Amino acid sequence: MKKTEFLLKLKLQKGIGYVKLLTIAQKMDANLEISIEEIEQMDLPEKLIQACLCTFKDPDLERLKKQIYQQSEVISFFDDEYPEKLRQMYRPPLVLFARGDLSLLQKEIITIVGSRYPTNYSKNVINRLVPNLLEQNYVIASGLAKGVDALAHQAVLNNEGRTIAVVGNGLNYSYPKQNCDLQKEITQKGLLISEYLPDTPPRPFRFPERNRILAGLSTGVIVTEAKEKSGSLITASIALQENRDIYAVPGPITSQLSAGPNQLIEAGATPIVDFKFNCGSI
Repeated sequence: MKKTEFLLKLKLQKGIGYVKLLTIAQKMDANLEISIEEIEQMDLPEKLIQACLCTFKDPDLERLKKQIYQQSEVISFFDDEYPEKLRQMYRPPLVLFARGDLSLLQKEIITIVGSRYPTNYSKNVINRLVPNLLEQNYVIASGLAKGVDALAHQAVLNNEGRTIAVVGNGLNYSYPKQNCDLQKEITQKGLLISEYLPDTPPRPFRFPERNRILAGLSTGVIVTEAKEKSGSLITASIALQENRDIYAVPGPITSQLSAGPNQLIEAGATPIVDFKFNCGSI
């Protein structure tokens, strides 16, 4: 059995969360295939060995696995399609579900994040910055939330570029509902990815988990407008921990939505002072 299929079946198994899945994956060899013999020889607690053997043989899990493969592409930490930048990060997603162009994961990626309730300032900045990013062959990633995320995805599509949406729910959900058409267009012209099983509903705690993927995928993260305490700053913080470049759009000190970017700049982020973006040398 291919390791990706096995990891998917483990993910479907009740009682196997991320920590146990990571523990098992770390004991696998570099081969693409896994056998019952290899499972029996892995240096794991007996309970985990038995859980792996049950997973390997379970016909119900095999049926569910086939259903998921009909709904989406599935790649794992062991596949060539898996992005190298994610492999390098702390707590990488072990299995990704995707719809669209997987080759985008091998491109240079810039992530754009910001407030769900931005002013026209973000829209104007994004609409002028995105064309320059696309000219340099960057793929733009964001989280498909309302606000800055949607503005970034739409600006890329309007300029015939390629965008990656990383969502905090399964691919069978469209969240928020107002982005349903945008999600469909991204699937057709870009890439939609998630680490959650396709029928997983959106929940608040999943969005910070999603943010680590946005940070890990990218060469750099751009924050347009964000309050002092926001998900965008969580993404930037994770990106900093993963040695990614952080960029922020400065704004007036009277604006609450500029408090986040201004704070990042004060802490050492590179301010975006014009639209001639050049990662690493603004």
